[in-house]
Amino acid sequence: MATPQPRRVPGNRGEHFAVLDPATGEAFGEAPDQQPEELDATVGRAQEAWHGWRANPAARTTALLAAADAVEAAGSELAPLLTREQGKPLAESYAEIARTAARLRYFARLDPCPQPISDGRPVRGEVRWRPLGPVAAIVPWNFPLQLASAKFAPALAAGNTMVLKPSPFTPLATRLLGSVISTALPEHVLTIVTGHEPLGARLASHPGIRHVTFTGSVPTGRAVARGAAASLARVTLELGGNDAAILLEDVDVERIADRLFWAAFRNCGQVCMAVKRVYAPARLYSQVVEALAQRAKTTVVGAGLDPGSQLGPVNNAPQLARVERYTAQALADGARAVAGGHRLDRPGYFFAPTILADVPPDSPVVTEEQFGPVLPVVPYGSLDEAVAAANDTGFGLGGSVWGTDLDRAEAAADRLECGTVWINHHAELSLAQPFAGTKESGVGVAGGPWGFYGNLRPFVVHRPEEA
Repeated sequence: MATPQPRRVPGNRGEHFAVLDPATGEAFGEAPDQQPEELDATVGRAQEAWHGWRANPAARTTALLAAADAVEAAGSELAPLLTREQGKPLAESYAEIARTAARLRYFARLDPCPQPISDGRPVRGEVRWRPLGPVAAIVPWNFPLQLASAKFAPALAAGNTMVLKPSPFTPLATRLLGSVISTALPEHVLTIVTGHEPLGARLASHPGIRHVTFTGSVPTGRAVARGAAASLARVTLELGGNDAAILLEDVDVERIADRLFWAAFRNCGQVCMAVKRVYAPARLYSQVVEALAQRAKTTVVGAGLDPGSQLGPVNNAPQLARVERYTAQALADGARAVAGGHRLDRPGYFFAPTILADVPPDSPVVTEEQFGPVLPVVPYGSLDEAVAAANDTGFGLGGSVWGTDLDRAEAAADRLECGTVWINHHAELSLAQPFAGTKESGVGVAGGPWGFYGNLRPFVVHRPEEA
């Protein structure tokens, strides 16, 4: 994802940068453009706060549950601000806030369990768990609050402190979230910093940080890993996906069309685990294309604060340009825009929901992550061909198989090279499940107990049976 150039806003509190409303393209707020050299003091305060925070697990649980209550209570303030800076419909912003509170409650109740070691010797061994220290989180603009909580909820529950940097496209709701949560937490346990590069690079490579967790693009993820390597900090990287949906010969097209469409277009397609390409059997190809196109043509696109809007704008100008470029290349390669295919003629970053047919399989809109409201549909002759095409990508985040015979669908799903596979739905996650990808989709695991223990280190105690 591209990083915008700051629009400097001088003031007596130092430099700030403008935050734009993607529904208008106009500035509506500003955030502090904090400088990299300020991080030393910030990380130092997080280190000091860690000593007290890690010492009392019961107090942590109480504080995190109170934070969840505070987030829910602030929903009417958070949701409009999130929609204003991100673009998504207001109902989706409320859902994101609910997910944030639910994640805080889930991890607050997890407790690291000591594990005995028995190997036949007269020694009692036990694996205990200790927090890592200050953790850094760098989050993108598509789900600012939900992805922030996916990082701070397990880290704080495990006894770490956190310094979190949101995207400069969406800093305001995250700053407000930090203020809301701070009413329930000790000072400096969770700190939000905002600004442009090299702030993120300095945070990732800071010697006082013991774990760096990042969600974003593959190139930036590589840079984060290089930075963290300087201090041998642990890294967790979620780097996007190019999820394929394979429709089987026995699929009921009309029955699954709504679910399939919204699995691709929710949040304007700006979801790492969205369906980004569909493989349909040749016999059903025209029916699948038409069903998806009909839904694209009737979807109401508008500002997220408009109650009638089903789909908002693309979040930012660089991402809109990327969507336009991929679509134009596909059309130049011979694809047909059965629906959409163009930017909407209005202020803001709106792009018509687009269904592409007859797309060459090597077109970038198929082989790369377009991350927008554009969906290519590709025909296949045999299931082996479809599975091979679905796996022929550098990504491996998620995938799905759609059909009536669930056993056959599961057998096909088992052949996909990805971290999560769904049958007859897509991109639905449980707080209790691991979330991880293969190949270039990431390193490490988030979610569930796996994500919780990823914020801890084992500490082994050996004790003899007798003195």
